[in-house]
Amino acid sequence: MSLVFLLVLVGVTFPLPGVQALVCQLGTAKGVWNVSDLPLSWTPKETTCTSGWGCQDTLVFIESGPKVSMVLSKGCTQAGDQEPRVTEHRMGPGLSMTSYTHVCRQGDRCNNLVTSAPLWASPRPADPGSLRCPVCLSPEVCLESTEEICPRGSTDCYDGLLRLTGGGISSNLRVQGCMTQPGCNLLNGTREVGPLSMTETCFLTCYRGIFIQSRENLSQEPTEWTAAATETCEAGQVCQETLLLVDIGFTSTLVGSKRCSAVGAKDSQTNSIHSRPPGVLVASYSHFCASNLCNGADSSRVLLNSLPPQAAPVPGNRQCPACLQPFGSCSSDSPKMTCPRGADHCYDGYIRLSGGGLTTTMSIQGCVAQPGFLLNHTRQIGIFSVREKDDVQLPVPEPQGGGAGSLESLTWGLGLALALVLWWGTLCPSC
Repeated sequence: MSLVFLLVLVGVTFPLPGVQALVCQLGTAKGVWNVSDLPLSWTPKETTCTSGWGCQDTLVFIESGPKVSMVLSKGCTQAGDQEPRVTEHRMGPGLSMTSYTHVCRQGDRCNNLVTSAPLWASPRPADPGSLRCPVCLSPEVCLESTEEICPRGSTDCYDGLLRLTGGGISSNLRVQGCMTQPGCNLLNGTREVGPLSMTETCFLTCYRGIFIQSRENLSQEPTEWTAAATETCEAGQVCQETLLLVDIGFTSTLVGSKRCSAVGAKDSQTNSIHSRPPGVLVASYSHFCASNLCNGADSSRVLLNSLPPQAAPVPGNRQCPACLQPFGSCSSDSPKMTCPRGADHCYDGYIRLSGGGLTTTMSIQGCVAQPGFLLNHTRQIGIFSVREKDDVQLPVPEPQGGGAGSLESLTWGLGLALALVLWWGTLCPSC
């Protein structure tokens, strides 16, 4: 093996005969400007490249509403020659992303782009649509977002963080604006532009609220399930909505949650019947999704549609205590009910729920077809972590003098107080 070949293997290269080292324009720039400031111009420095290397120009424009972000990289590159090229990665209405790339070896300073004019044209007036979205371009975070009416054709609000690295650039850009499609895809599949590597992380907006209702026939008649409040999720979170229905015959309870979630597979929906009639019915609906405000089911019909038709029960010979308390214990002298035929056992237990902004224990007494657990050892229902105990009296916390026990009792007390407020507000809105 020759010495020259060995040096090449370990990373040492030799200039080819007759190849001159190029002088290239050098510089980087990044920032956010008003669209009215365009086109921009700059005065670059110069550098002498390694023999055989070329000169490169890379320019990325992202436009949202009245603001535009520009990232510029000029310098030396090993990449092959490329004619000047403008690429429209995503065009409006709404958010748009455009890039300019050029690699040359024709002579010194051939990467002579000194203005953003090749990427910029006066924006054409757009007809307003009906959607309103926050609009922002800012390093790291949007401290103040301006909500604007989106152009016609926009269907979704985008909220993400773009990271651009390489070519002397390290830039984080928070982006909010109007989009023509849902999802986290502002880059439209682009991962590299010239020497720049690009990654995208999105922040979803989800509906947020807790839903609790108790009355007759919730397993038969759909009820409204909406949330007016919204929240912005943390990176990597998705939207969720979860409903749990418990029906003991003469009364029933629905518990629901809408909010951001770190658990759950994207774009998954599950309907489950945990305990079937005759006797106590326990069923649930859960939905996890990854687009803005996708947890927008407005009725309990999303759960009820999965339930089989229920015929009028035929009375049997067994009687059982009957009670359904979403926030506490059933008494030992609960009134008894005549069980439907086929439900020959009595259930006396509770389901403890936590998650989705709610922590409560739901006490249940009623008729069941088989002894055992209503949830069949299920530990997770949508956003809710669930635990069940049958035939055991709920523990009554005793006052303690301090330490972890007191903190736990205080936490439970606050959670129960909040739950009771929500419960009373649902059942008695005028009180």
